[in-house]
Amino acid sequence: MNMEIQILSLLIFSVGIVGFLVRKNPIIMFMSVELMLNAVNLSLIGFSDQLKAVDGQIFALIVMTVAAAEVVVGLAIIVVTFRVKKSTSVDEINLMKG
Repeated sequence: MNMEIQILSLLIFSVGIVGFLVRKNPIIMFMSVELMLNAVNLSLIGFSDQLKAVDGQIFALIVMTVAAAEVVVGLAIIVVTFRVKKSTSVDEINLMKG
């Protein structure tokens, strides 16, 4: 059972990596990062179940909390960038330069 969970986690993580590297839309990139974080959470919970420990589940909960905060900050940056530049293309964003 746990081997199937780990393989599923690997496949989901791979889809997230490909989505992040191939797409230029920042919203798709953030969704790909969230997909990778969820794959890691799935792996942590699978290992936690296999080892009969609660540590992996607690760490997965912490990762979900940090991921939620990351989404809020990331989407706020995307909205501000769109208001200033009228574009969300990653290639055109150079607002963070001093």
